[in-house]
Amino acid sequence: MSNCSSCPSKSSCKSQSTCNIENNPKNNIKKIIGVMSGKGGVGKSTITALLAKKLNKMGYKVGILDSDITGPSIPRLMGVSNERAISPNGKDIYPVITKENIKTMSVNYMVDNENQPIVWKGPLIGNTVKQFYRDVMWEELDYLLIDMPPGTGDVALTVMQSIPLTGIVMVSVPQDMISMIVAKAVNMAKMLNIDILGVVENMSYIQCPDCDKKIKLFEGEETEKFLSEMNLKLLGELPMTKEIVNITHNGVNEISKELDSILTGIVNNIK
Repeated sequence: MSNCSSCPSKSSCKSQSTCNIENNPKNNIKKIIGVMSGKGGVGKSTITALLAKKLNKMGYKVGILDSDITGPSIPRLMGVSNERAISPNGKDIYPVITKENIKTMSVNYMVDNENQPIVWKGPLIGNTVKQFYRDVMWEELDYLLIDMPPGTGDVALTVMQSIPLTGIVMVSVPQDMISMIVAKAVNMAKMLNIDILGVVENMSYIQCPDCDKKIKLFEGEETEKFLSEMNLKLLGELPMTKEIVNITHNGVNEISKELDSILTGIVNNIK
């Protein structure tokens, strides 16, 4: 049963009489933002982790729901891959909390080995995502970020229909083929009346270590055309640097001033 009074989207919802979203009355989540790419390998999970880190640093209470059930990476990115979620009463699930006090939930907290594959069919995966929203004790959160799987399949549909999203951040890279695939995800969100907050372009450029000149592998014309055609805002551009690459191996630790400045601009555009 839906609980409109505690729904983050209650002010903009136009279907409260037919809503099938199940909100946990024990939770109070102010904003829920999906991070989506349409395609794998563009750094969506890394950007989710970076945004969570930045929001947390700004004083907000933050959680991450890892809805990429078959390819979860949030536990490792957040430095808690060896932790396990607990459910004392068999229903309520308690999230794993990072050293920065960011609450996280992932299917990797429920398996013995993070390399163990999740070989589940669509309905079971979808129900798990719903359970991570409905049954996890998120309690008080300013922001819940949802790391969505690539593509426009069952899980993306489940998230958009079963979780009251405030909006979606799209992640792309400056390449024509990627823009075409991301456009499919954008159009899916529009079909389901989900607000698109804008696009984060990852791997946008490299920076010369000697002269600090920004070098773009692609001229950026395709990106500008894509944003214009889709009527989207560019939230920010992240460089291809060792700092970001190393996050995958070492977890999100301290962030450089340059990267922090970029993330500040992105967060200020979505909060």
